[in-house]
Amino acid sequence: MKTRHIFLAFSFLLLLTAGRIRAQQPTPADIARWEAQARDIEIVRDDWGHAHVHGKTDADAVFGMIFTQAEDDFNRVEVNYLNSMGRMAEGEGASALYTDLRQQLFMDPDELQMLYVQSPAWLRRLMDAWADGLNYYLFTHPETEPMVLTHFEPWMALTFTEGSIGGDIERISTRALEEFYGNTSMGLEPVSNEEGILTPAPEDEPTGSNGIAIAPAMTEAGNALLLINPHTSFFFRSELQMTSDEGLNAYGAVTWGQIFIYQGFNDRTGWMHTSSGVDNIDEFLETVVERDGKYYYVHDGNEFPMRTRTVDLDYRTDAGMAHKSFEVYYTQHGPIVRNQGAKWISVSLMQDPVNALVQSYIRTKADDFETFIESMGRHTNSSNNTVYADADGTIAYLHSNFIPRRDNSLDWTRPVDGSDPSTDWGAPLRIEETPNAINPPNGWVFNTNDAPWTSAGPYSPKKSDFPTYVERGGENARGDHATMLLEGKSGFTLESLLATAFDSYLTWFDGPLPILIDAWNKLPESDPVKDGLREQIGVLRDWDQRWGVDSVPTALAVFWGTRVHRSLGVTARQAGMSADDFMRTPAGGHALLEDLSQASQQLSDDFGTWRTPWGEINRFQRLTGDIVQPFDDAGPSIPVGFTSSRFGSLASFGARAYPQTKRWYGTSGNSFVAVVEFGDRVRAVAVTAGGESGHPDSPHFNDQAERYATGNLREVYFYPEQLRGHTERAYRPGE
Repeated sequence: MKTRHIFLAFSFLLLLTAGRIRAQQPTPADIARWEAQARDIEIVRDDWGHAHVHGKTDADAVFGMIFTQAEDDFNRVEVNYLNSMGRMAEGEGASALYTDLRQQLFMDPDELQMLYVQSPAWLRRLMDAWADGLNYYLFTHPETEPMVLTHFEPWMALTFTEGSIGGDIERISTRALEEFYGNTSMGLEPVSNEEGILTPAPEDEPTGSNGIAIAPAMTEAGNALLLINPHTSFFFRSELQMTSDEGLNAYGAVTWGQIFIYQGFNDRTGWMHTSSGVDNIDEFLETVVERDGKYYYVHDGNEFPMRTRTVDLDYRTDAGMAHKSFEVYYTQHGPIVRNQGAKWISVSLMQDPVNALVQSYIRTKADDFETFIESMGRHTNSSNNTVYADADGTIAYLHSNFIPRRDNSLDWTRPVDGSDPSTDWGAPLRIEETPNAINPPNGWVFNTNDAPWTSAGPYSPKKSDFPTYVERGGENARGDHATMLLEGKSGFTLESLLATAFDSYLTWFDGPLPILIDAWNKLPESDPVKDGLREQIGVLRDWDQRWGVDSVPTALAVFWGTRVHRSLGVTARQAGMSADDFMRTPAGGHALLEDLSQASQQLSDDFGTWRTPWGEINRFQRLTGDIVQPFDDAGPSIPVGFTSSRFGSLASFGARAYPQTKRWYGTSGNSFVAVVEFGDRVRAVAVTAGGESGHPDSPHFNDQAERYATGNLREVYFYPEQLRGHTERAYRPGE
């Protein structure tokens, strides 16, 4: 064992030395290696600009696919890794310091470089290819000017191993970090800081995704079907295919900069991830003792020294780069992130970057359910549920893949006593111990970020059979909508599942709309509110609750529902009631009518009349390649019929007005959408928001916008023969 440690340490020093040399200037050996590997890679761009990358080895495919990502949007690749490595302040300045600190509390570059050396040889080859592909892109594209990262090292791939829109650590308050680590007293005297990570403020726009799998018995052709419908920020992922002579053949959405298909399919299996309501991030109240200038924490009646580490952060200023160092603290539970009175609070979450990257990659090569489940045995897909389908006809809902075993009598939504050993995490629950639905008799499964208790209708897992911490969420309007569309149905085709994904009914209004109309009916005829809202109530009474670009009631209902969403919950809490109960009271009915009056006035003020069709308001616009999009009512845009998922629309479009606009512009929701049929051959259709390229001068910057807005998905060219007649360019990296 001692010899092995000496060897690893020596290898680690060689790695760092080589990294410093390469970071200065590519050597002739580097260039020769890149060019030799590029000769084993073929890139075919189809007529939508999507890359189909083939290599002799998986490493070749990784080299090629990351090269194409850099071609399409190097900016997004770089920004994702500046975020994942905690280096955004080097590009954005001091405003990003505490976001960087939060990241680096859980990401030690020295440790990750050692983990790279210790990784399996096959995984190192992929990480090497990833770094080489990006560095070769920069070498062959000197016109590209990185914000910060002029050179990539293989270990950096371990900083971003799971493709969700937001990592687990984003639930940690940067304000609390600043209050704690910016306070020289380190919070040992009582300070009022009750903010926790487990009770975040409600989001104005719901995030998440939809996944639906249909068993062969419920389909017309006897083939399993899968809907892949992530709801993310627009332009967050690239769409591509990567294949190799070593058996890799995966198609789908890749979070910019990563080496694996995050949501997609191969010729045998398909996988869709949805954000989970699992409780798997916990806070611990640490009892801290200061002695001789050092800090200790108490656990099981004993005192243990805090582990300390210096985090050095650079940040951009007008005068050049500046530097700030933080001394950060850790207990056995994790890093200290804030204090609550005299207690320090540490956070535990899933940290296993090598296994996380392994799991994310090997599931793309799974050829049946057994091998897919084997990949999940690493328990590192922490924030996601999975909806699965395959060519053998298996369908499944699989709950969050990382759930530490804990004392179920404790309230894990609040900080627990870190000095009590009974609060220590146990090993993750086994897959069979989590609430899954595998091949249920009803023939379908779904998830819309709701709890798993309705994932397979009457055959769903039962809440009473599981610890409370496996799921903290509830139902939502999208789940009600999906159940309505799936129950009792059969004979599904790819086309009818696509129609299901874009069904226009808005289930959220089932509850408040009849109450609104009843409240108006009860008004005396002499009440001016009754006459003032007569036409609006008439329009809403006749509405079929379906969105559409030409629909006046959709616009009125959405403006009204948005106001109800923002105000009713607050008013109900003040009255000590749930929002559903409160709206049924006279005061609640009055509030609904008042919100309708204000919504009508807002529509009139902004668009000249409350009788404005929804498509005049709700728009898709892409003017620049900026990560934070600008919007302009005078610029070109197209109407979008579907609404916020808040109202039960499965097709999601999170839009709002901006200070300089009256129209509402979308920035999140449907991003990559695909419907896949598994049989002897895969058949699939898909669409990407806007287009594949992040360059405004590219023909593929906005060429899918109309298809995106109308749900008119295009054919996926999965097999080489499908590319015939649909090939825009074939080349090798660097050509």
